[in-house]
Amino acid sequence: MADLVLSPGAGAATSDAVARFHDAYAAARRRKRRLDALFLLIFTACLAVAMVIGEVDPVKIWNGLPRLHEFIVKILPVLRWETLGADFAEWFLPYKLWLKLLVETMLIAFLATVFGVIGAFLLSFPASRNLMNNRPVLFVCRRLLEIARTVPELVYALIFVFCFGIGPMAGVLAIAVHTMGALGKLYSEVNENIDMKPLEGLRAAGGSWVQMVRFAVVPQVLPNHVSYTLLRFEINVRSSSIIGFVGAGGLGQEIRTAISFQYYTDISALFLIILVTVASIDLICERIRHRFIGRESLI
Repeated sequence: MADLVLSPGAGAATSDAVARFHDAYAAARRRKRRLDALFLLIFTACLAVAMVIGEVDPVKIWNGLPRLHEFIVKILPVLRWETLGADFAEWFLPYKLWLKLLVETMLIAFLATVFGVIGAFLLSFPASRNLMNNRPVLFVCRRLLEIARTVPELVYALIFVFCFGIGPMAGVLAIAVHTMGALGKLYSEVNENIDMKPLEGLRAAGGSWVQMVRFAVVPQVLPNHVSYTLLRFEINVRSSSIIGFVGAGGLGQEIRTAISFQYYTDISALFLIILVTVASIDLICERIRHRFIGRESLI
């Protein structure tokens, strides 16, 4: 095969194309640098405004760090090797009461997750833009989920404590409402990312809206729904430990008592109990989530 020889005109055209490419690339790099500088300037301005409004003073933070160390030293118990068993027994002296409150905390989180999942699951389908053509229904469902997740759980707890009195019931309702709003948002986003072909096939076969959701949508979204549900249960265990501060049951009430009466070693013991509980639930939920998703992938 004869060698191809470029004409002088072709070589000049190639050089011009390469030069134009380098010029365009350099111009694009300059635009990107200007945009990066603009974004950095906006971020710095927002950070400065937030620090001023939030009264975040670096000098005050630096001066307060020794007090943080002092608080940590106060809440840690004195453990001696010679009397380690007795020291641990004294540290966790009211363990029977704490275990009872821990069980109450976990049951609050469990019930709240169950109720919240039911509400989120039912509202997520009419709140999905690709599944609901009725705009008023779509609008109402999305606004309900927004309201449910916008109000903090502590505010809901205060409302339900006022309505139903002090106790776990207020905690269950408060966390359930917030869980419904948060999971409903996540569920609806999962629903909007499904493959629409099975849905179109059922619609062409004359299936109803409920049948399309049941047989074309739910099998696709169920693994992600389960994953988000287990994650939310972990979050609810932590939340149920906090809302007790307003009288909604669980370990939070005991933490509030310990802080109010300055029972420093009780504070560290309760924090340790919550830490071990949440870490254990995290590991268990992670295994369940991975096994469920793995099993679904084999079907």
